[in-house]
Amino acid sequence: MNSPMRQLIFPTSIDLVRIAPERIVYISSDGNYSTLVQADGEVRMLSFQLGQIEKMIADQLGSAGNRFIRIGKSLIINRSYIYYINVPKQKLVLSDVATFSHTMSASKEALKSLKDLMEKEITL
Repeated sequence: MNSPMRQLIFPTSIDLVRIAPERIVYISSDGNYSTLVQADGEVRMLSFQLGQIEKMIADQLGSAGNRFIRIGKSLIINRSYIYYINVPKQKLVLSDVATFSHTMSASKEALKSLKDLMEKEITL
């Protein structure tokens, strides 16, 4: 029997969001809130700081949570959507190649670390 697909659950005092991790493209920080952007273009505000979300991902998904990577202070990305990294231009493109593309900027240090991590995965 197949195990059920894991879902991430973000409960607050007034609502609850339940989402399949593979639908999350990235989560960006906005002070005490975070913005979750889904592959279908839907955007959802969460009343959690990025550190809290990072912990929720680890607690709920365990090792499967490693699909998400924290980039700098304000971004958690889904590694399966990494399409393009340009360190000098501080440019990161997240895309599924077919239906959407999100271009964002991040620090050179964060992008260099991400690029190095992705290159290491190639050699494993």
